[in-house]
Amino acid sequence: TYKGAVAAPTASLHFDNLLLNKLKDSGIKISFVTLHVGSGTFRPLTSPILNNHKMHSEWGRVGKDTATEINQTLQQGGRVIPVGTTSLRLIESAAIEKNKISEFSGETDIFIKPGYEFRVASGLITNFHLPRSTLLVLVSTLVGYDAIKTIYDHAISKQYRFLSYGDGSLLLPGSSA
Repeated sequence: TYKGAVAAPTASLHFDNLLLNKLKDSGIKISFVTLHVGSGTFRPLTSPILNNHKMHSEWGRVGKDTATEINQTLQQGGRVIPVGTTSLRLIESAAIEKNKISEFSGETDIFIKPGYEFRVASGLITNFHLPRSTLLVLVSTLVGYDAIKTIYDHAISKQYRFLSYGDGSLLLPGSSA
């Protein structure tokens, strides 16, 4: 048996049943994965050289139904926008090629950093992350360093809340910051 998570997948705390129902009513499909968020989520980068950082491992599961739903969305030209960096890492680990995912159950230690080509995720809903974190590297890789700098400068100037119970953001590559 697997012991489970050490923390909640906090980006999803922004979603209650009322919001989920509104999203569904507007035509947005919602699929679920199982996450066991690990303590490594809270660890800073261990080296100033990204390639020298040993990424932590987390357990997750993408079930057959979820994989089918994601594949249908991708085949129809839709976007897959995970909620949380751990969800994004999990579905990217389950990707078997560009725009195709399979069911997956196990550990992932994927480190998404500059140069990574996203195969499934086309955006991300996440909280604001600390400097020198793998999470900030991930979001910078998704939307670009300049966009993240602009977004974070705005968040700081407006006193947005950071970390687990902080404010959320919708990040889409190529959109203006």
